[in-house]
Amino acid sequence: MQTSLAKKICIYLGAALLALVIALPVLWLFIMSISSSTHLTTLPLQWWPDSPTLENYRSLLIYAENTPSQSFLYAIRNSIFIALAATGLSVAAAIPAAYSFSRMPGPRRKNLLYAVIAIFMLPPVALVLPLYTVMSALGLLNTHFALIIVYCSILLPFTTWLLKSNFDTIPSDLDEAPIIDGANRLQAIWYVILPIARPALGAAVMMSVLLAWDEFFYGLLFTNDIRAKTVTVAIADLAAGRVADYGLVSAAGILAAVPPVILAFFMQKTLVSGLASGSVKG
Repeated sequence: MQTSLAKKICIYLGAALLALVIALPVLWLFIMSISSSTHLTTLPLQWWPDSPTLENYRSLLIYAENTPSQSFLYAIRNSIFIALAATGLSVAAAIPAAYSFSRMPGPRRKNLLYAVIAIFMLPPVALVLPLYTVMSALGLLNTHFALIIVYCSILLPFTTWLLKSNFDTIPSDLDEAPIIDGANRLQAIWYVILPIARPALGAAVMMSVLLAWDEFFYGLLFTNDIRAKTVTVAIADLAAGRVADYGLVSAAGILAAVPPVILAFFMQKTLVSGLASGSVKG
């Protein structure tokens, strides 16, 4: 009994310590975002500002021409569109690909699956030169379409592997039965497999959106103005001047984290169950 109680205490203490480690940087970022530039550069450093202000948030959210708010608000719009479009295309292509790898195994398909994962593991710098050359030749630099294509090449291997692992746990009899009754393969996937694999599908969607939202390297190289610049690049631009406004950068970081946090809040159960079911067999 005492051993069980001590074990529970250790687990809760460990969880509390982990939560503290995760929350402290976010808390400090928020404190910086409501601090003035004078307060942030005053020595000795104070942990809480004497006069908290929301001026940094107003500077980013109230639109005005040729101000940081213009670049930031356009970047938020661009990131939302690019992340959702890349996720939609990737998941739509990953569903039949994952089903094929799961239900029609073979040495060639297995090797192809490993090749897909190997491409996903390649560092971005290894692909940036050919991708830049192709995009430049096609006139796609500084466009949403360029980033959507590049992000699909990142997301498609990940979503395919995740969905394939989940499809492996679904008995093949469930989708063979409607085919025997006259349904085609796509109908079996749509009406039988996908409802069962909904948690994994939700996890794939959420993780894909987060990966596309957080991507920085390709966004930096393939965009140069507000027409296609993403939020990660816009935040980097705020810190790229000779004198960085740390309060403004912190406020931008907090605002950029809001959409992923909202998405994670509403899909947290789907994420946990989807990742767990996809890790049982694969």
